[in-house]
Amino acid sequence: MSKRRPYAARVPLDVRREQLLDAAIQVIVRDGYAGVSVDAIAREAGVTRPVVYGAYGDLGELLGALLDRQQARALAQLAEALPDELDSDDPDAFLLDALRALIDKVTTDELTWRPILLAPLGTPEAVRDRIDADRERIRQQIAELLSIGLEVRGGPRIDVEIASHALIGVLEHFGRLLLEDPDRFDADRLVSFAAGLLAVLGRRAATAD
Repeated sequence: MSKRRPYAARVPLDVRREQLLDAAIQVIVRDGYAGVSVDAIAREAGVTRPVVYGAYGDLGELLGALLDRQQARALAQLAEALPDELDSDDPDAFLLDALRALIDKVTTDELTWRPILLAPLGTPEAVRDRIDADRERIRQQIAELLSIGLEVRGGPRIDVEIASHALIGVLEHFGRLLLEDPDRFDADRLVSFAAGLLAVLGRRAATAD
C-alpha cells in the first residue's frame, strides 16, 4: 500500500505562494534550474501538485514571481549597505562599514545570494540578463561613490569607471569565498584586507602630493 502524502492544510493564498517560492529557491540552490519542476517544488513544500497549480497557473508563472521576489530582496539589501550619498568625512571608514554590511547580507541570506553569486546549473538567460542589469546599476552607484570618496580623501587619481568594474568583480569574488569556504574567509579577514589596501592607497596619495 502506497504511503499517502500528508494533507496540506488550508492557508491564505499569499502565505501559500511564499511557501512555494521558498521551496522553489531551495530546489534551485540544491539541484540547479534543471531540477526545478512542479513535482519537485510540491515535494519540497510538502504539498500536492494541485496545491501548486492553485497558487500559480503554471511553472513559468511561479518562476517569474520567484525572480521578481529575489531581485527585490537583493536590491533592497544592497540599498541598505550602499546608500546613495557618501555622508562621511572619512570615506575609508564608510567603505569598510559598507563592505561589512554587504558581507552580513550575503552570509545571513544565502538563499538570495547563492543563485546570484554562484549561478546554478542551467540558469536561464532571462535570469542572467536581470543579474547583469542589476550589476550595472550597482556599478554605476559605486562609481559615483568612488568619485566623491576619492575627492574627499585627496586621491589617488584613478580611472573611476575601470575601478568600479574592478571593485564589483572583487566584491562578487569575496561573496563566493564567503559562501563556498566561510571557515577560511570570514568577515574580519576580508575587511582587514580591504583596510590594508585602503591604507596603501592613502600613503600613495600622500606621497604624490
